[in-house]
Amino acid sequence: MVDYNLISLPNGIRVIHKEVPSTKIVHCGFILDIGSRDETEEQLGIAHFWEHMAFKGTKKRKAFHILNKLDSVGGELNAYTTKEKICFYASALDKHMESAFELLQDITFDSVFPEKQIENERGVILEEMALYHDNPEDALQDEFDRVVFKEHPLGQNILGTPKSVRSFHREDFQEFLKTNLSTERVVFSCVGNVPFKKVKRLAEKYFGQIPLLQASRQRKPFEFYQPDREIIRRNITQAHCAIGATGYALADEKRLPFFMLVNILGGPGMNSRLNLALREKYGFVYSVEAAYHPFADTGLFGIYFGTEKSQVERSHRIIAKELRQLREKPLGVLQLHKAKEQLIGQLAMAEENNTSLMLMLGKSILDMEKVDSLEDVFQRIRQISGAELMDIANEMFDENRLSYLTLLPEN
Repeated sequence: MVDYNLISLPNGIRVIHKEVPSTKIVHCGFILDIGSRDETEEQLGIAHFWEHMAFKGTKKRKAFHILNKLDSVGGELNAYTTKEKICFYASALDKHMESAFELLQDITFDSVFPEKQIENERGVILEEMALYHDNPEDALQDEFDRVVFKEHPLGQNILGTPKSVRSFHREDFQEFLKTNLSTERVVFSCVGNVPFKKVKRLAEKYFGQIPLLQASRQRKPFEFYQPDREIIRRNITQAHCAIGATGYALADEKRLPFFMLVNILGGPGMNSRLNLALREKYGFVYSVEAAYHPFADTGLFGIYFGTEKSQVERSHRIIAKELRQLREKPLGVLQLHKAKEQLIGQLAMAEENNTSLMLMLGKSILDMEKVDSLEDVFQRIRQISGAELMDIANEMFDENRLSYLTLLPEN
């Protein structure tokens, strides 16, 4: 059953809306099919820099007026950049919905990139880079992207490099947008207790006049993965480790069962196999997680944990044992049932967060051209068999295809 509304404006921008009762807040935003993987070598970090600069001045607003527009009425304006998406989004009381629509259109499509603000924001981003570098958990994941994807754009840090960040000027942002921004690859998503008729009217009013934009970008596919092992010494007190490899792409039919398998292995539940083995049984870690991120043409699977230097090898052996069990020992009927119910519950709870729901709707339209209902997803989960999970485990968790990254204390 379709429980959302979707229209396409003449310029190609799609608008998706889901009416949610019992809330006074409207969550809305633009999701753009542009990310750090679309940068050239000279542009590293410019997508994320653009995200910052969108708040620094438009054709009719200065930075203060952008930041004050929704904050002054208790709303929120935010943005983020990933490997494949840039999102500008807002939350506000429903009576301020029109202000949110207009402001989001302004910062997304009418930024002017003032040179003085570019200079100021360089320092902010360089500080952000230093902050990430000094946080071993963040540094570990960024470095592991590079270990898996090497020189491919997916392996580059979203923040860029100090050299690239220091090089950008107004014309660089304008050129990046001209090359990458297509209105047909833009979705505006809205969730709230408001009728679609009103959403449609405001979308046509504020987004309908945006000119048709057709970019020339050709996204470079990732084609060859070679497992690797790397050790980096840092001024840290604890060892931080990553183990993983490439995974399935967004459209792959094995994506959902693999997501379930990773959830069993090291999902957010305290009963994940890695948490029970590494933390509860041996006390080797404070936290351990397994994560799977699908992309348009590939994916990334990783296990991340921190432990004492003396416990790294033993932790690796424990993880190898858990991976081997998933490859060789099928889940019992009760284990499989509990794993399915756990994932179903987690997905249902995630949809209770209306900001996350709004972003999910937009990304689903961009990536899959549709939004599967929760019940459709649940039905697919219920159909997953133990044999299917074992086949995927043998393909994805083969020890000969795993890459390893270890950040070790210098002393």
